Amino acid sequence: MSTSLDVAFDTFMTWRKGGTMSTHTSEAYRHDFVGIADALAADLTVPIEHLTTAVLDKDHMRRAFARFAETRAPASVRRCWSTWNTLCGFWCTEDLLEANPMSTVRRPAMSKRQPSSFDGEAVAKLLAAVGDPDDTHARAWPERDLAIVLTSLLTGCRLSELVGLDIRDLRDVDGANGAKAVRVRGKGDKDRTVTIEAGLVDVLGEYLASRAIRFPHTGRVRARSDSTPWTRFRATDPLFVGPDGARVSRSLVQYRTKRAYVRAGIEDQKVRGALVHQLRHTFATGLADQGVSVYELRQMLGHSSIQTTSRYTAAAGQETRVAAAANPVYKMLE
Repeated sequence: MSTSLDVAFDTFMTWRKGGTMSTHTSEAYRHDFVGIADALAADLTVPIEHLTTAVLDKDHMRRAFARFAETRAPASVRRCWSTWNTLCGFWCTEDLLEANPMSTVRRPAMSKRQPSSFDGEAVAKLLAAVGDPDDTHARAWPERDLAIVLTSLLTGCRLSELVGLDIRDLRDVDGANGAKAVRVRGKGDKDRTVTIEAGLVDVLGEYLASRAIRFPHTGRVRARSDSTPWTRFRATDPLFVGPDGARVSRSLVQYRTKRAYVRAGIEDQKVRGALVHQLRHTFATGLADQGVSVYELRQMLGHSSIQTTSRYTAAAGQETRVAAAANPVYKMLE
């Protein structure tokens, strides 16, 4: 039975939303659907709204993906292939397709290139540069910038996860000598917990103290004069803020990170297109070098697939907190 491609997609999304699906996932599905639908319409020289499931045969899909891949990175094509494989599989179960044509469409192989990270010398230079109190740049805030870079290096947070952290996401760990547990809201609204040790907690406390001085009228309305930096702010306040006292933007974090790389003289080690994400790679490879297992790393990084994590290590390891505490960057804070 042939039906409008738009209607078929809406049917899929209605079914898919019956489970748990984040806004990000929903937008990704629609983006990939439109990308191939546009290629099909161009190949058939018809308006996109005239497309039906009848055109989803192996020849049309091969040509559509070939057209789509001309201007996309291999990773984008792989994701799009997975989206359409899921779509076509669903439409088969709904009797909208007789067979799934995606098995005949080639997709780019996974890159075998290992994640790039900074070595120990580069990390030491970066920490010195980012926390330099003599940085006179108009947007410089050494305490905050150092706290952001170290949080990324010691938790493996993605950029969006760093920006989204609130004060309430960090809680004390009983009997842990100053450590805190951090709740990280990851991709697909999947929460995970990582642990940070006293060295990073102290750096974050110094940043919060400097923030209270910069923005004395923010935080708790009736904070006591002897309040600790952690109790000075409301639980719902963002952890990291920008020059206006509001939640820091992704673009500002990227800009400050890039400038730190330049000041540290390590920009030549930076992978093209990677800024904060290279700190995440450094976190993962640093723990892998300490013998942390792929299963523990998967938990700490928030990966949905263990194959993604296995780029870093396949070794056996320790408990999660012990693994996180083994990060060599902590030694630089002693």
